[in-house]
Amino acid sequence: MKRIVIYLVLAVIFAACNTRTEVVVQKVDDGAVLSFSADSKYLLMPMEDAAPEKPMEVEVNNDHFNTFVIRPAHNRIDYWVPLDLSNLNEKSVTILLNEFEGYDLFLDNVKLADTFDYNYDEKYRPAFHFTPPYGWMNDPNGMVYYDGVFHLAYQYNPLGTRWQNMSWGHATSKDLVTWEHQPVALYPDTLGAIFSGSAVVDMHNTTGLQSGEEKTLLAYFTHAGPNGQVQSLAYSNDKGETWTKYEKNPILTHFEDDPDFRDPKVFWHADTERWVMVIARSLKKEMELYSSDNGIDWQYESSFGQGQGAQGGIWECPDLFEMAVEGEAGESRWVLICNLNPGGPSGGSAAQYFIGDFDGRVFTNHAEPSDIKWMDWGKDHYATVTWSDVPESDGRRLAIGWMSNWEYANDVPTKNFRSAMTVARELKLVTKGEELVLASYPVEELKKLRTEEISFDHIVVENEHVVDSLLNHNEGAYELTLALDASDSDVAGLTLFNNNGEVVDISISLSKGELYMDRTNSGLTDFNDRFKAVTFAPVEKKERYELRILVDKASVEIFEGKGSTVMTNIVFPTEPYNRLKFYTKGGNTIVQDFKIYRLN
Repeated sequence: MKRIVIYLVLAVIFAACNTRTEVVVQKVDDGAVLSFSADSKYLLMPMEDAAPEKPMEVEVNNDHFNTFVIRPAHNRIDYWVPLDLSNLNEKSVTILLNEFEGYDLFLDNVKLADTFDYNYDEKYRPAFHFTPPYGWMNDPNGMVYYDGVFHLAYQYNPLGTRWQNMSWGHATSKDLVTWEHQPVALYPDTLGAIFSGSAVVDMHNTTGLQSGEEKTLLAYFTHAGPNGQVQSLAYSNDKGETWTKYEKNPILTHFEDDPDFRDPKVFWHADTERWVMVIARSLKKEMELYSSDNGIDWQYESSFGQGQGAQGGIWECPDLFEMAVEGEAGESRWVLICNLNPGGPSGGSAAQYFIGDFDGRVFTNHAEPSDIKWMDWGKDHYATVTWSDVPESDGRRLAIGWMSNWEYANDVPTKNFRSAMTVARELKLVTKGEELVLASYPVEELKKLRTEEISFDHIVVENEHVVDSLLNHNEGAYELTLALDASDSDVAGLTLFNNNGEVVDISISLSKGELYMDRTNSGLTDFNDRFKAVTFAPVEKKERYELRILVDKASVEIFEGKGSTVMTNIVFPTEPYNRLKFYTKGGNTIVQDFKIYRLN
């Protein structure tokens, strides 16, 4: 009865106003009710990063609209988030907040606005890596190419900088380098939060959902709700601008009622002329394979995973695709990507892969079950998946990953956003020693960001050699390419450092055949006790090592041998690393073809 009376009083207030409304705050017992007319674009809400989570139920015209979880400002305001009202068309909005006693700082400051102004260019916002406009981001999702545009969806919390309220954020690009933010593609609903998944072009209208001349884009995702995890479908008939959830969702529930059943990757298998879905049974550490003629009705085919590869954590975010073997005409293999958390080579989350065959129903691993292959040996490369429907005229297998680690992702010292993606990478199957490996290397388009070049042809390092300044007015976004001739030494390395004594050390031990990166004194590290780390990767013992290093304010990506060995780690220096020291142990090292590029 109390709630009804409040609604009636607020309705009278709204009727008496002939101007734009403000937020009316009514405290009720230990909670609060916010009421207003959606005649502004945003409701701006002040948040506190480490405040307790509180549920926020949103009603529109007295009907349930959605439920979110927020961290409202209690002791201080750390940042603001906007609740997007642009599609509510001046309807009456009521927000119910429970257990809200003592949150006067939030209630006194929440407000309506037509703009959302914040410091986008904050200290650790990368210059050339994709980040969300604000809020939290993790796994890349819904990656598909259509009509000249690359689509990138991602796990997104638009109402906070920690994991929660999983939605699909959305961005587009024509070159994999410059991205344009789009409206959120998918919000949570009564079936649950929107977890990870994939997108494809329905070239043959197998679903029957096409309504115009444009091909239908299909998005497959996991609904994660109170009844567990089920698979659902959304579609777009306007080139991905808007998405409609299929009215008969979910389209697939697990036959054993497994509560951890997620992250569908769907692709068209030409040989069998059917859709194939590979999906993670996370706790069983398996990938299951399903098939469908129409993209809606699915049947189980097989499972892969028990006793295979790394088993130290749950399996998530799969991908499965065929690739040509470089240098072997007519030879191809199938690659199964399996992300797992924890259990990575340096702790926490990481991406492993398997190489084998796939006949449309069963994947067969060509390696011994105990063999483990890592895509990236750093701590900050996870949930990597590839774009669907890249044209044959392009011919590349293109991937991107989440550049963080579940050990500390919620704690990194950014303000208005959390997390970035890796650069887009081209994948290739290459021979390393006596085995096939999945190499990854920055896409060619990234080179167009090079705006200044400084070259050193030949540096003989007898003990150490210091470059006192890499770039004038260095803002922390640059690229290094070089070759190390270390045939006469035991260890060859380089140290990036700044005037505050913060360092990133990169070295190769020839005697051990290992590449190292040490970030233990790289800048801010005390926000989480698992952040300090020395990561390592096996490399071939050889006379010449070719390195390409991308530095972008808060990350270092190392590519050795055209991407046959890769290492990605995030860092938080208090000022850019603008000095460099080459060093050697056990003999001389020659640095050849050393180039520094400013990346704009």
